[in-house]
Amino acid sequence: MAECRSCKDEVDELVSVKADGRRIKVCEDCAERLAEEAAIAVMSESAMQDMMGYKGRR
Repeated sequence: MAECRSCKDEVDELVSVKADGRRIKVCEDCAERLAEEAAIAVMSESAMQDMMGYKGRR
């Protein structure tokens, strides 16, 4: 059985996701959580740039 690098649980299948600029193998639950966290980070950065009037590209 494989072990998730995020939650350290033993699972049947691991999913490879990109987090913090590198690929890690995690379980499906952790992959969903990481995707949600990434989406929230992008939205919050966008909101901050809108408040500051940033017009350029990232």
